[in-house]
Parts: sequence; structure tokens; C-alpha cells
Amino acid sequence: MARTHEGRKITRGDFLKLSGAGLTGAALLGVAGCGGGGTISGGGGAGGSTLIFGRGADSVTLDPVHATDGESFRVTRQVFDTLLDFAPESFDLQPSLATEIPEAEDGGLTYTLKLRKGVKFHDGTDFNAEAVKFNFDRWRDTKNQYHTGGGGQSADFAYYSSQFGGFDDDSIIESVEAVDDTTVRFRLKEPQGPFLRNLTISPFAIASPTAIKKDVGGFWQNPVGSGPYTFVSWERNSQVRVEAFKDWWGSKLPASEGFGGPKTKTVIIRSIPENTARVAALTGNQLNAADGLVPDDVPSIEEQEGFKLEFRPPNTIGYLAMNNQVEPFDDPKVRQAFNYAIDISKIVETVLRGTGEVASNYMPSLIPYFNNNIEPYPYDPEKAQQLLEDAGVTNLDTELWYMPIPRPYMPDAKSIAQVMQQDLKKVGVNAKLVTYEWGTYIEKTGEGAHPMCLLGWTGDNGDPDNFLNVLLNSASATPTDAYNVAYYKNPEVDDLLLKGQTTIVEGERQKAYYRAQEIMHQDAPWVPIAYVKPPIGLQTAVQGFEPNPTSSEAFNTVSIAGGK
Repeated sequence: MARTHEGRKITRGDFLKLSGAGLTGAALLGVAGCGGGGTISGGGGAGGSTLIFGRGADSVTLDPVHATDGESFRVTRQVFDTLLDFAPESFDLQPSLATEIPEAEDGGLTYTLKLRKGVKFHDGTDFNAEAVKFNFDRWRDTKNQYHTGGGGQSADFAYYSSQFGGFDDDSIIESVEAVDDTTVRFRLKEPQGPFLRNLTISPFAIASPTAIKKDVGGFWQNPVGSGPYTFVSWERNSQVRVEAFKDWWGSKLPASEGFGGPKTKTVIIRSIPENTARVAALTGNQLNAADGLVPDDVPSIEEQEGFKLEFRPPNTIGYLAMNNQVEPFDDPKVRQAFNYAIDISKIVETVLRGTGEVASNYMPSLIPYFNNNIEPYPYDPEKAQQLLEDAGVTNLDTELWYMPIPRPYMPDAKSIAQVMQQDLKKVGVNAKLVTYEWGTYIEKTGEGAHPMCLLGWTGDNGDPDNFLNVLLNSASATPTDAYNVAYYKNPEVDDLLLKGQTTIVEGERQKAYYRAQEIMHQDAPWVPIAYVKPPIGLQTAVQGFEPNPTSSEAFNTVSIAGGK
């Protein structure tokens, strides 16, 4: 039997409180302060040898397996490497610490990975199969003496439990064997469709066993990996400093694959939680680049001489979830009516200002097995009114809950809620707008206290399982900490999602996910809004920045024109 979300040891509330956006979505809230002023001209201090990147919040922990927030991964992405990775600006698998993409053996129960030779961790420890085994054993086995650490806000190996079904006997990974120095073999208890994609996720970066053994309790603030940059310092609520690792194994590999460099000597990742202050720091040449921008910032950056914008590929979904267990949203005609009643194109144009694309399905178009045959519900208030009348619903009074903070998948939830409120009023629905403090909001929506709520998700591993199974499986519609806040329950969809999760046959996975998307579109548990492309502002002198769909770019490819 496949492991579903019933086996997870981390709650939805824990994930969202830490990350605020699905799992790896970059956090825009935080307690960080601006780490000092100073002006950098034409791209970076020290003659362009330093990249200063502005972000919206501090990291939580620098031990990647203990993190769930994007701002922790922004740093660990520089310091650590994973076994597999994605090609630049895509979800195409490519080797990283492994030398090739392995073929499934034994019907998907075994994977054998060949590893790179001569790779060193920053402390001089050899990277080899034993290091891989050490890390996975630490994560999987709760009796392992190193199954600890992470700091005061540790997520307690949340991602391992989430992606691999749980710990100990619940883990899909049965064993990890070091066959020889450069060969590691994974044995699974059952096939897992997204297994290889899971190996790309930042929490599963490989850490130095020597450093873990030396001080597992302090590793979260003194990380040691094999990545392009070595950790130097972390001034809490201010900035993290890393420096180029001259012996990085990826330096001589093709830039077209995301390798080469590092091209800057130093990277400073600075925390500035207030958005206008962060944009001002960028346009005032105190930063080389900044993310966490909202759509209103886009024109000001575009019009400012010496600056440019990049956009991350759309790996998000923002949505209005209707509580399918509450009248009148237990009737699919009502849910379809709401899809017809809301002018999503207007929201994308006026609120998102073109930083998103209208959503047709319940996962972004970048994800494999996206069903292009499904069209978005058109704006048709007359059809909406007719459906409501057919359902016996007139002059409906309800509530529309919206998030109190900006998220990558929905940077201005209040404005979106206001547009929806106006559209719904035209078809006889009076929707009172409601919000709460963020922690309270996610707690209440996770209990199903809402009739309708705005939420969203940022993906991790480029697989439909990470969207559809997480957000719309019946097993995720739990009494508390629900991921499935629509409380949508369809046994046929559950079976299809299970098939997609537990087969490695590409054609079978596609067939299952295509059909699941068709049924969901008809059942209409959500009003899907948009696949947002988060903007990043940069000085024009910054070259080689490759936006990553999961929001944690490696900076080894980045150079600054005029730098030395």
C-alpha cells in the first residue's frame, strides 16, 4: 500500500508556519533586519567580486534536512550539492553528485547510482557512497544517534517523512547500500513514481559525515557541504556570507548545465523584510539583486536605468478553495457557477500585472503530464446565474477568506479577494471578506472552518504528485492540519493519484494524471487562479543569473560585469 499523507509526522501547519508557501516557496515574511547600508556601483563591492542578494526573511536553519522554508534553502543551495538536479530553468533531470540518471531496476524497487570521483567536502572529507549512506541513514532511522539537530526551529526531518512516507518501518526506502566507493544502491519497499525527482530536493543535499559527527547539534549554524561556496558567517536577522570553494567539482563542467564558476569570490545574502525598503536598497545600489518583489514593483524596476527583471518559471498555483463538505459548496453546480462567475483574466491583468498566466488545471503547466486539452472556465456570469438557479441557490450570503501576507503564488490576496467579491455580487452572491493573522489563518483553514479561502502552493520536485496528491487526495482532507482545504473527496481521483504515485511507467502515469485532471475540472473543488512567475530585480551588470522554478538559485553561474 502506498504511503500517503496519513503517514506524515509533520503537520501542514508546521510546514506553512515555517515556509509560508507550500514547502520550498520563498518566505516573504520574517523578523530579519536590513544588514547595513553602503553603496555598490555597477555591480558589487570589491570591484564586482561580491554578489549581494536581498531577500525578505532570514533563514531558519542551515542544516538542509531540517528546513522547510525557501530562505534556508537559498543559503544551503550554495553550500551543498544533491545527487541529482534539474537543468537550468526547467524540470529536466540531470546528474549532479551522481554521474548519470539511473534506470529503475526490479520494477522500480531498486536504483543504482554511480557517483563522481574525487569530490571533496569543504572540510576535506571525501565524498563517496558511504557519505551518501550516512546521510540517508541519519534521516531515515529515528534510533540513529545523529537523527537530531536542526536548531530551535528545526522541522525534525520533515521533508524525509513527507517525500518518503515516514521514518523507520514507514519509510519507502528500505535500505541504502554502499556497493563500493562510487556506487550506491537504493532498495525501495514499493515503486515510487517521483523517487528520482525527490533526490533533487534541497533537503536531501549531502552533508559532510565528519562535520555531522563532530557537532550534530551545532551543524545547523556551521554547515559543511561540497557545493560551490563554503560557509563563512551568519549574522542572525541580518546576512549570511559564503565564499567561493576553489576546489568545487563542478567548476569545469558546462555552464549550459548550470555548472562552472563560482564566478564571484563572495556572496552575501542579506535579509530585508520590508518590501519597499528592499526595492529601495536595490535601486539605490546597495544590492545587486533582490527577490520577493510584488507586481507593483515591476514597472518601477523596468523603468529604472541600470536595472532589469528576470522571472522564475511558473511553479506555483494560487486558488480559491470552496469547502466541498459545506452547503452549498457540496453541490458541483455551485462550484462550477463560481468558476464561471469570477473573471480570472481580469485578476491576472489588473492584480498580477502580467506576472502570471491564467490557470486551467490544478498544477502549473511546467509540470510533466499537464493536460493541455483542458481549457479554463470562461467568464460567463449568465451561465453562473443559471447554474446557481438550477442548484436552488439565490441571494447567497457567505464568507471569502484571504491571506494577510503576500505569497509567491499570490502576492496580493486582498486585492484578488476584492475583485472576486465584486464579480460574485453580480450573480447574487454576497461574500464577506475575512482574514486572520497568518498562523491563525492556516490553523483555521486546516480545520475546515472556512466556506471559501484563498491559498496556494509552490512545488518542490517537478512532479504532479507534489501538487495533485498533496492538495486534492481524500487522505489530505484531515480534521486538522489539512492540505486539502477544499475537503474534496472523490474515490476515483484517489485511485488515479495512487496509480500515478506508485507506477514508474511513463505512459501509465500520464494516463492516470490526465484523467484525474479531467475529473477535477468537472468537479470544480477550486477556482484555480494563476500560475505566478515571481519577479527578481537585478542590476544590468549581473550576468548569468538563471531563475530556478523552486526559487533557490545556485549563484555559481552569476558574474558581475566589470568584476575582477
